[in-house]
Amino acid sequence: MPVAVIADAHLGGPGGSGEDLAEQLGALDPGRCARVLFLGDLFHLWIGSRRFETPEIRRLASAIRGLRQRGIRVSYVEGNRDFFLADGAYGDLFDDCGREVGFDAGGAKYLAVHGDGLNPRDWRYRCWRRLSKNAVSRWLTFRLPRSTGRRLVASTERGLARTNREHRARIPGAVIRRYAARRLAEGNDVLLLGHFHAARRWTVGDGEVRIADAWFHDRKLLWLG
Repeated sequence: MPVAVIADAHLGGPGGSGEDLAEQLGALDPGRCARVLFLGDLFHLWIGSRRFETPEIRRLASAIRGLRQRGIRVSYVEGNRDFFLADGAYGDLFDDCGREVGFDAGGAKYLAVHGDGLNPRDWRYRCWRRLSKNAVSRWLTFRLPRSTGRRLVASTERGLARTNREHRARIPGAVIRRYAARRLAEGNDVLLLGHFHAARRWTVGDGEVRIADAWFHDRKLLWLG
């Protein structure tokens, strides 16, 4: 059965409150949808602690639980605005959650990766990611006083906005092709990316690269298979 993909919704930011996305998820029929894949950055900032929960997170968490209750598999690929989800308070929302997720759809083998760490020239962001997504930063985020933690979250969001502005302005096609050639050679048919907020697809060898458009652009699910 087909797989529904939601990439870069950025709820709480340009994606709005999430009510329309929650309605879309609630309308999915388990007889026609095998899996829902969130391709990262569902929220403008999502930290795996209920201390930082927003109305948008509460709304979508309920909708995601509804999917699993109806027998639809839920996968989450962590994006650059996602922090400590797999082993945090929201880990029970997903059947699988990590930096990449593999699945089959329409007879093809997909590898889904968010795409934020592919460009070696984007050194500022790569350094920032190593500093912000490690055991020490997790410990601080989960244990600091709430007011201090919220200031840290606000600082994180400002840092994200500054780090890779130049490299987000254009899609690094050559970098993606090199990465795709390596990952497709592992036995995958399609490399599926988000992050770049623009729909693209091209052939690499015997496989394909597909970049999903940001959900907040057109409010539509991407169907595969």
